[in-house]
This record gives sequence, C-alpha cells and structure tokens, in this order.
Amino acid sequence: MWGKAMMGRRSNFFPLAAIIAVAMVGTPASAETLMEALALAYKDNPSITAARADQRAVDESVAIQRSSGLPFADSSISYSNNIYRQFPQISAGEALSMNAQVVLPLYNGGSVRNAVNAAKLRVESGQFSLRSVEANLFQSIVATYMNVLRDSAIVELNRQNVRALDINLSAGQERFEVGDLTRTDVAQSRSRLALARSSLQSAQAQLIASKENYIALVGKPPQNLEVPPALPGLPESAEAAVALALANNPALLAANKARDATRYDVKSANGQIMPRVSAFINGSQTDYLGSTVVNQGGIVNVRNDKAASAGATISIPLYQGGRPGAQQRQAVARESSAIEQATATERAVIAQTRASYALWRAALETITSAEEAVKSAELALDGVKVENSAGSRTILDILNAEQELLNTQVQLVSARRDAYVSAFTLLANMGRAEARDLGIDRPYYDPRDNYARSTGKFLDFDFAPQPKPISSSTADTPPQQPATILIPGFSGF
Repeated sequence: MWGKAMMGRRSNFFPLAAIIAVAMVGTPASAETLMEALALAYKDNPSITAARADQRAVDESVAIQRSSGLPFADSSISYSNNIYRQFPQISAGEALSMNAQVVLPLYNGGSVRNAVNAAKLRVESGQFSLRSVEANLFQSIVATYMNVLRDSAIVELNRQNVRALDINLSAGQERFEVGDLTRTDVAQSRSRLALARSSLQSAQAQLIASKENYIALVGKPPQNLEVPPALPGLPESAEAAVALALANNPALLAANKARDATRYDVKSANGQIMPRVSAFINGSQTDYLGSTVVNQGGIVNVRNDKAASAGATISIPLYQGGRPGAQQRQAVARESSAIEQATATERAVIAQTRASYALWRAALETITSAEEAVKSAELALDGVKVENSAGSRTILDILNAEQELLNTQVQLVSARRDAYVSAFTLLANMGRAEARDLGIDRPYYDPRDNYARSTGKFLDFDFAPQPKPISSSTADTPPQQPATILIPGFSGF
C-alpha cells in the first residue's frame, strides 16, 4: 500500500527516506505496533467499556418484559384491634391475619409475548451497535496513530529545513562580506529562515495535539510507532464495497433490528384491549389472640380460622380512558420513525462507503504523483544550485526550490497517511474492521455471554455488585513533547 521507499537526495538538502523514517523517543527494540495500540484500547478505552455496560443494561429488558407473564406471589400480615365494639358479645377483640397469594397469568392478549420479542430484537440491535462502537473506535485510533507518524515526519522535515536554511544564511553572510552576494540576498535568506521556524513551531504543536489525542484513545503515550502493514481484503470496486457494506455494516444491521422491534411494539399495544385471563390460589390464617365472644353457652374463646381458595379470573376491558388507542398510535409512529431511520442509515452507509473508496483510490494516485514530484523537486533543486554557481540563478531561486521540495515531501507524507486511514475506514464501512477481523491477540468480549446469563436468572434478589472503574486514568501521563529521532537506514513511512 505504501509504495516503494523514496530514494535518498543527491543534493546536500536532506535525504527524504531518512527523515520520513521518524520514530518516537525510544529504540527499535521497543517499537509499538498498530495492533498493540488497538489491543490496549479494546481493553481499556472508556468509550467501549461504557458501551458494553450499556448493552448489559439492554440485555435486562428481556427479563423485565418476561416477568409480566410469569407467576406472581406475595404475602401479607396484618394486625387489628377493635378499640370500640357496639356488640362485644359477637365481635372478636384482636386478630392477627396472614395471607398468601399466587397468581399465574394465562393470557394477556399477546402483549407480553410481543413485548418480549421486541426486547429480544433490541438486544440484537444493541449487539450490532456495540460492534459499530468498536469499529468507530478503531477508526479513530488508526487515524490518530497515522497522524502521529505523519506529524512526526512533518516536524522532522521542517526541522531539517530550518537547519539547512540556517546553514545557508551563515554561508550567505560570509559571501556577502566578500561581496559575492547582496544585502537583498541575505535578507531573503533571513526572511525564509524566520518563516521556516514558524512552520516548525506549528508542526510541533500539531504533533503534540496528535500525541495527546493518542493518549486519550489508547491510554498511554505513543512510543516509537512502527509503520503499520498493508491492509488486506480491500475491494476491487466501489460496487463490491457497497454490496459488502449493505450485508455487514453493523450500524445498518442495528438500525434494521431496531426497526423490526417496533413492529412487535405495535402488536403489544394492540393487545391492551384484549381480555386478561389468570389463575390464582389464595391461603389465609387468622389468629384471634385469645379474644372472646358471648354466645348461648356463655363467654368462649374465638377459634382461629384457616382458609384456602383457587380459581380463575377473566378481565375484559370495556373502557380505559383512551389509553390503549394512544399507545397503539404512539407505537405506530415510532415504527414509522424506525423505518425512516433504517433508510437514512442505509443511505449514509452507501455514501460513506463510496466516499471512502474514492478517497482511498485518490490517495493512492496522490502517492504516485507526490513521489514523482519529490524526485522532480530534488532534481530541480540540484539544477538551481548548479546554475547559481554559474551565476544564472539567484539565492531566491534556491530558496524557492527548497520550499517546493519541502512542500512535495509533506504532500507525500500526508498522502500516505490519507491512503491508510481511508482504506481502514473503507474496511470499517464494510463491517470488516472489528477485533476478530483484525486478529487482535486478546480475549474477545462477546455480549452474548452476558445475555445468556441474564435470561437464565429468575430470582428477585439476584442483584449485581457495585461496579468498579475498568478504564485507567491518564491524569498521570506527562505533557507530550515534539521530540523525535531518526533511525538510520529505516525506509518506512
């Protein structure tokens, strides 16, 4: 993907291959790879750990909806004391009552069943959304990783430019003193050096920003980043890319599942006007605590009472204040919204896939053009210097040629970054940029495991423990600096 390495400069300006091979502070033995950065973020990035927690919350919606169709049991204890009795001879004074009841819903008009089905589809939608969060995170990391490489190279290119211009200024002053150059030539060199220093400061600030963004995503400072390998599985055409995206893009799959869930919401709302059937069994015991009553035999103690009953209840809604109709209309409106959102997501996926494919192909062409431009600029600079020695070119011509070479080198570095980032974005749009697709060497988080545990729990007191932080803080990381070093002979980025 990156194309062949650039050849070294023949002039004394500076060799591009050595400068573009910029490394962060460290040694080649401690180089950090893109896969390592992705693996660290996969475990430690707070955005993805928060998304996983959100998905675990969605998992519980199935159990919540299912509970409405399961048996319900409760009990109660009451104590009463008749502080005033008009006919004490026939009323017990005190009573302690205990009641228990079990209700088994038999038919709810399909509301519970459809609500459970809707919840299941939302769980599946959430699982696809989690995949989308994962892919988006990896896109951000790849972009930031490549930004650090690009900005490191641009800083070094500008630093070498400042050094070269500083040397040129010193040499120009010496030639001015002997009358070989004019004061104008020296002023032009000094002006160009000041501009180069300003560009270097801007490049250093951009590199610091990229490093800090890397820390925010990965959780640690970048150290001696390696140029990543070429990406596999890139499509041959935009049409092929779109076909894969429509079948595999997780955001689109999530939108489709969310749309399907709303159809069950409508069915569940329709069930609100249907009869309800349930079975029940009740039991009670009353202890009159030694209370007495007066009867024909005199004063006697009241016997304790026990009772049990079982039966069925049919409830037929006749009028509910318009609530069922409003709920059904609301569900239909939300289904309509979900249908349109799925269409909007599909449009966005198609547009993003085509755009990323076009950007990737354009970046590859830009790399080829920039490589030719660098070669031509190198030859032009060498020629201008020779012609200057012969008196046919001015110092300004040399300065312009050096600036043009720097611009083409920066363009080449940026094009290589753009090609890689757009290629990875293309893979992400096609649903092929997740942990398993990339082969990250780490235990994978499977949201289906928690869902299986959740649906297997039926106890009221099966509570989760208090959560603890998963992601690490970056408050202790030092402010980043733009310091870079060169690795002799390295011909990468």
